[in-house]
Amino acid sequence: MPPSTKFPVEVLTPEGEVFSEEVVQISTRTAIGSIGILANHQPMLAMLDPTELRLYSSESDFVTLAQGEGYLQVQRDSRVLILVDEAGKPEDLDASEWEDKLKRAEEEMSDADEGSHQRHVAERDKRRAEAFLKILKGDAGS
Repeated sequence: MPPSTKFPVEVLTPEGEVFSEEVVQISTRTAIGSIGILANHQPMLAMLDPTELRLYSSESDFVTLAQGEGYLQVQRDSRVLILVDEAGKPEDLDASEWEDKLKRAEEEMSDADEGSHQRHVAERDKRRAEAFLKILKGDAGS
């Protein structure tokens, strides 16, 4: 099997750069479903959902990040830019902190009016907390 073509990827949050290396593949989830990105992918812009982000340095070696909401941009030169509100290595995440965030989001949802901005924000926070907890428990792929 010929070696896979590498391409540059940057993962950025409001706090700064989380990842910047060349990879052979990206695996993540957009608002419409799972996606894999290889070199020379068609240019695109996609909204990202909270999920496990896998950045493959080879077919078998990869870095896993917990990814919040954001955007993925595949540029014409095969560069990929991932802009998310939050991202981190699972080992750097605190499960009790995410359980607290989930509980707070559920409380905010129950206090908010259906269709309100407050309800929308609480639902988004709940989805992110659930996704990050799933990654922490090691069952993000299920």
